[in-house]
Amino acid sequence: MPAVRGRLTRDAALAPLVWFKTGGAAEWLFEPADADDLSDFLAALDPVVPVWPLGLGSNLIVRDGGMPGVTVRLGKPFAKVEQLDATTLRCGGGTSGILASSTARDAGIGGIEFLRSIPGTVGGFVRMNGGAYGREVADVLVKCEVVLRSGERRTLAPAELGYTYRHSDLPEGAVVVSATLRGHPAEPAAIGAEMDRIAAEREASQPLRSRTGGSTFKNPTGHKAWALIDAAGCRGLTRGDAQVSEKHCNFLLNLGSASSAQIEALGEEVRERVKAQSGVTLEWEIQRVGVAG
Repeated sequence: MPAVRGRLTRDAALAPLVWFKTGGAAEWLFEPADADDLSDFLAALDPVVPVWPLGLGSNLIVRDGGMPGVTVRLGKPFAKVEQLDATTLRCGGGTSGILASSTARDAGIGGIEFLRSIPGTVGGFVRMNGGAYGREVADVLVKCEVVLRSGERRTLAPAELGYTYRHSDLPEGAVVVSATLRGHPAEPAAIGAEMDRIAAEREASQPLRSRTGGSTFKNPTGHKAWALIDAAGCRGLTRGDAQVSEKHCNFLLNLGSASSAQIEALGEEVRERVKAQSGVTLEWEIQRVGVAG
């Protein structure tokens, strides 16, 4: 492995870093000191070694055989927010949705409240075009800075990301190190009230205090995934310690000792039942990565 200024760990456990608390180890886990450290490392790394960025590990199944190559995790150096002008923030790729939205609130910047409701980091939001409550990253993104697998640093505009619903064309192995977001002037009290409303709605409808991966399947055009899953009789369905949430059918839970294989197999069973019942093929929203155990 190339020399680094950050932290490079071999056979690093990933289960503690993901919300499901399942899955195998990373062959290598790299936590760069800054964007230059990441860029230099990737430029020197053998091009055949796969590279994969890990955010907060919320919308994710790491398979039981673990992750080959290098897993990149952006820590505290990338979790900073800078106000550029009256309506614009630059957020590090490791910034949480809560920090980004609360900083916007304190600065009187509206339109970014929805990030309060997405468990993840800015880097993940940019890659997935994360969204909720009628808004998505494509609505507020001005530009993002990425480090490509080659180590090259590039600044990309939203038009270059090929955004569609919960998808971007960001190249494989690219790591989002910062994103510039623009909202609109608003009263901090009104922004705070909207954030509180979003938080309360999530608390009431979603199993937030469980080991979960968040929203499991994309909403098909004209449908709500949870309603299709419920109609197919999947509410509360289990496989080992993996369960379809009874509170919100589009969430899978680890009730204690589920494996990643059980969680993924349960998801596939849900897809089969929904297809048989409604004719609709659900698409995974949760990323499933790594090697089967």
